[in-house]
Amino acid sequence: MKKLQIAYKLAFAIGALFILASCVNEENSPGYEYMPDMYRSPAVEAYVDYGEIRDTLRPELMQTMSARKPSAGTVPMTSESINDMPYTIPNTIEGYEMAGRSLKSPLDENELIVEEGKEIYSNFCIQCHGKEGQGNGAVVAKGGHPAPGAYNGPLKDLPEGKMFHTLTYGKGVMGSHASQLTKLERWKVVAYVKELQMLGSGEDDEKAEESPSDSTSTGSEQTAELMN
Repeated sequence: MKKLQIAYKLAFAIGALFILASCVNEENSPGYEYMPDMYRSPAVEAYVDYGEIRDTLRPELMQTMSARKPSAGTVPMTSESINDMPYTIPNTIEGYEMAGRSLKSPLDENELIVEEGKEIYSNFCIQCHGKEGQGNGAVVAKGGHPAPGAYNGPLKDLPEGKMFHTLTYGKGVMGSHASQLTKLERWKVVAYVKELQMLGSGEDDEKAEESPSDSTSTGSEQTAELMN
């Protein structure tokens, strides 16, 4: 009987200790959790690659892919989303006219953008369009290629949307530059060409126009019709 009483007292004392241990003075504390796995689920983030965490307690997670590939056609949103967004205006006459009416540059065309556009123009456009956009580049002056219209002449009022559309798909004798230039780079070129539309004829271009070439004198009018 005495042993039973001792056992009861001991159990009571242990229970009291547990109760006292679970009491805390911090009012925001949830207290001690004895079986957290029974009511607290693991916080698994959808786009966390747990293989990068190097979980030493659960090494199998290092071989488990948590994120899934996006659906086909998904457009990622990045700091350069201008390059990620698809160009949906069709390569048709109607699409060309639509681009001229509604397509506007998304860039803040400051001095830096224009300078970057000039550098790209010098690498990809100057061969045909000339240093100052007079349509008298080396391909025209020396190769007899049909001359594109001057940017401050027949193409002076060409809208920026039509320029971008032409750079994307090509038009007439001009091929597409979509594989060579990103959308951002194409808009930078357009920003520089808009500067050329406001310039007068340069001396270098005037000298190049004086070089003998029958195709140069007639090709400008042909290409102007193709570009407009």
